[in-house]
Amino acid sequence: MLPAIVSYSPSPQVPREGKPGIDQMLMQTHESRLKALRQQLKAQGLDGFVIPISDEHMSEYVGAYAQRLQWLTGFGGSAGSAAVLTDNFEGIGAAIFVDGRYTVQVRDQVDGSLFEYRSVPKDTIGGWLADNAPEGAQIGYDPWLHTRKWVDTIEARLAKAGTGATLVPVESNPVDAVWQDQPKPSAAQAIVHDNAQAGQSSNEKRARIADWLKAQGRDAAVISALDSIAWLLNIRGQDVDHTPVALSFLIAHADGTAELFIAPEKVTPELVQHLGNAVRVRNRSEFAGALGAFAGKRVSLDPDYGVAAIAQLLEQGGANVTFGRDPTILPKAMKNPVEQQGHRDAQARDGAAVARFLHWLEREAPSGKVDELGAAARLAAFRTETGALRDLSFDTISAAGPHAALPHYKVDEDSNIPIPPSSIYLVDSGGQYADGTTDITRTVWIGPGKPTAEMKDRFTRVLKGHIAIDRAVFPQGTVGSQLDTLARQFLWQAGVDYAHGTGHGVGSFLAVHEGPQRIAKSSGGQAGTDQELFAGMIISNEPGYYKQGHFGIRIENLVLVEKRDIEAAEGDYLGFETLTFVPIDRRLVDTALLTAAEIDWWDNYHSKVLNVLSPQLNGADLEWLKHQCASL
Repeated sequence: MLPAIVSYSPSPQVPREGKPGIDQMLMQTHESRLKALRQQLKAQGLDGFVIPISDEHMSEYVGAYAQRLQWLTGFGGSAGSAAVLTDNFEGIGAAIFVDGRYTVQVRDQVDGSLFEYRSVPKDTIGGWLADNAPEGAQIGYDPWLHTRKWVDTIEARLAKAGTGATLVPVESNPVDAVWQDQPKPSAAQAIVHDNAQAGQSSNEKRARIADWLKAQGRDAAVISALDSIAWLLNIRGQDVDHTPVALSFLIAHADGTAELFIAPEKVTPELVQHLGNAVRVRNRSEFAGALGAFAGKRVSLDPDYGVAAIAQLLEQGGANVTFGRDPTILPKAMKNPVEQQGHRDAQARDGAAVARFLHWLEREAPSGKVDELGAAARLAAFRTETGALRDLSFDTISAAGPHAALPHYKVDEDSNIPIPPSSIYLVDSGGQYADGTTDITRTVWIGPGKPTAEMKDRFTRVLKGHIAIDRAVFPQGTVGSQLDTLARQFLWQAGVDYAHGTGHGVGSFLAVHEGPQRIAKSSGGQAGTDQELFAGMIISNEPGYYKQGHFGIRIENLVLVEKRDIEAAEGDYLGFETLTFVPIDRRLVDTALLTAAEIDWWDNYHSKVLNVLSPQLNGADLEWLKHQCASL
């Protein structure tokens, strides 16, 4: 799955108490919502406000209660923000900012008469506010939804403009004040993640973090990233679709103890027993106050995940705040032997479900009666039949024909189409299992007929890049951006490329996008591309090609970074162990473009696919698998 592809699908809304003075009928259109927000801004003495897609943890995917941008604008993408001024002045007075992934989507979903379309990174919120806000404007922002770096950047841009406009932190979010039926945060109970699956106890993990704090001369670390808390305490949750985390905050102390701030309704006796005496469970509502108790102490805060409000409250309480990477991130990314084996088991189970789906698709789709939503549902059913599925790891990207050319496509009732016979179909999907998180993309030909020479050429060049990454051997110290060219070189030879990264990290029954490692071009300051790769990291291998309006191709497996023993090697070397085993569609391969070594890779890979999956399949599914795994 590509980073930040999937749009969040809000869960059923839980009505809140009615808010006095707000007309219920005002909330029926995005125009009336914008009008209501502007009225609220004036009531709070503000001249403008910034609305991000974000939560208090700077999560990639957020709960329904935090989908403020979607409620206000209609935009359903997973990354974006808007700025709204109380008066229109000379223009519309509001703008929505998205990157190139959402250029088409934002115009389909957001009314251009209400919001200007702005493209990131060319356009910035700070620049737009500097150009459009009136002199002396008070621009509000929610300090629980932005980082300190974001605040500093916007303030600097406004100061440079010389208009006297300033940023003002708000105590209450004005969008919440007018969002009548805003869902409440999830009340689902937190779940214990057994040490037998985690491979290491929470006590051991906290001792490791405590050693780091002492080595850094720090007294505590505030950890706000939800997957970091889940990993450190060996707990999971059900508060964000497809990511098994529990809404909470954590303060880890240098003596190995910790304080977990979590809503009381989420706490069970089993959780308390699991955490033990060294982890104090406190009400989430006490978190802000607890940040004021570190006078004279050195407290570490991750600048990417710790929101501005946390830094402000620590500093107001007299703490010496030091900004640095969350100390759990790197050890979380380097999977221990138990987690590695869990991934192998989860991938094998998941691979059999995907293979059954591909066989079903080959039988049923040529009729033209299978649509994108129906295919996604059938794939989910095959995964459910394993008896071990906890959730999907993201909304399935089920893309037929020209939709496959949209790398960030998300099917819904409005966009859903039948899968056309004689076309390419792309499916990017994954599952959450207690022993691992999966993510796989397969691009297949839907008969009858045969793919065009162009389709086979592009598919084979993507395949060659995929093989090059899989076979890579590299010295310790290599970073993701140094490997990225291996995947693109064959496409570049044909004068084409793809606009997304080649690989992202994956968690262990956690986030399907997990840093810090990443394989991608180093330009544009993309996070993770300068991260050294270490043994134990899991990363996707997913080059692609997209011909707008026609077809798209992506081949994705997960791989594990492992040490390589090379005779007479001068230094330490690494390579990849393949984790994902599902047939790749041979009908799209132009064997004339493959070298003998690449054909050997194909045959060896499919021999392993047969060995891994055949014990889990029978009957027609097994016969299909044998045919798919025959020598190329």
